[in-house]
Amino acid sequence: MNSHPQSIRLSDEQAAQIGAKIWQNQSGHTIEGLTAWNIGEEFASLGIGHFIWYPAARRGPFEESFPPLLRFLATNGIQIPDWLKNSESCPWPDRSRFLAEQTSPRMGELRSLLAGTVPLQARFAAGRLEAALPKMLQAAQPAEREKVGRNFYRVAAEPLGPFALVDYVNFKGEGTLESERYKGEGWGLLQVLEAMREGPALVEFQRAAGSVLSRRVKNSPPERIGESRWLPIWKNRIRTYAE
Repeated sequence: MNSHPQSIRLSDEQAAQIGAKIWQNQSGHTIEGLTAWNIGEEFASLGIGHFIWYPAARRGPFEESFPPLLRFLATNGIQIPDWLKNSESCPWPDRSRFLAEQTSPRMGELRSLLAGTVPLQARFAAGRLEAALPKMLQAAQPAEREKVGRNFYRVAAEPLGPFALVDYVNFKGEGTLESERYKGEGWGLLQVLEAMREGPALVEFQRAAGSVLSRRVKNSPPERIGESRWLPIWKNRIRTYAE
């Protein structure tokens, strides 16, 4: 398994293509979709992959990914507006305040930043993926580690494989956090790779992802009521992996 070369290296063209695909999958390639706050959620969802940003003193079970994205953009020479660079937490305390500022100058600056950095956001998502495999192998049961690594590289070797892996890990996480479990079962990339069987890699990845997401909905707790409404949307998204 360690003999495999590093599998995710995006050219400028690939970064642009993957960024556009993720943006389309997440929010229909709309500018407004780059800044969202879904009903029933405690955080803003920003950028092509709806990177999570929590308000101050409001944390949840999901990994916060927007502040690391901002640092990545700044490291790559992108000018970050001062109000955004200096915000330790999401400046909007709740969904109602967020929605009330849809036409504000701050929201306009945020959308402009996000619309202008799509390939870099794809590279950021790919970087998360590169960091995910060692963490997934560590989190997997010892007997499953060889299978997880093999399936990762099987998918990555396909023409659309990097997109499928990057999109899913950005979409539903790595699957390594104990907090991202319902009834002890996760729904991240690790669980999808574990659920894959033999057969065409992308077809199996798509099938396994659908199975894992269906299990998540079945296991969802009462306070997350209504997750079933997302399942058709999620399954439409994963269909793009084998198309």
